[in-house]
Amino acid sequence: MAGNEPDDGILLQRIATGDSDALLVLHKRYANLVYSMAWRVLRDVGLAEEVTQDVFMKLWQRSQRYDAGRGRFSAWLLTVTRFAAIDRLRQEGRRPSVIELSDDDSDNRTRLEQLLPTDHASWERGQHLRLLLQELPSEQRQAVELAFFGGLTHSELAEYLGLPLGTVKGRLRLGLERLRSLWLDERDGKR
Repeated sequence: MAGNEPDDGILLQRIATGDSDALLVLHKRYANLVYSMAWRVLRDVGLAEEVTQDVFMKLWQRSQRYDAGRGRFSAWLLTVTRFAAIDRLRQEGRRPSVIELSDDDSDNRTRLEQLLPTDHASWERGQHLRLLLQELPSEQRQAVELAFFGGLTHSELAEYLGLPLGTVKGRLRLGLERLRSLWLDERDGKR
């Protein structure tokens, strides 16, 4: 983002007052990210384009739903997109597929695959996992969401968040370890 462009919070305030130019700026800034997330879930160009349009329409109509106290706007927007895409899959009578990770994420892939649902009967476990994600510290939750639901690699995460690569890897590792611990504690009745 250029130094003279308004930040996301200011643009959202302007959208709430009906400023369509502010929406265009956010669309230009995030449309590719939103589309990428929708496509990763849907694996269909036309449906991903529709979901992208729907997400920005929701943003236009309900920009005040974003709460800056709960994390970055981009993470919130990716979460909204992911849920919209999953809802679209349900309308189409399909289920979400397991998220694909790059080969350099093999340690994290193993940990996450142990937690993610892989069949219809375990869909509820996936919903429960989303609730457990909310218990992670915000930095760890953001890293996990952007990596696994946003599809960003470690390097992309570091660049996007403006953090050193080691910090990003550490947040992901700690977040996944904490998530696994919460999951096992729930399963074993320790919580």
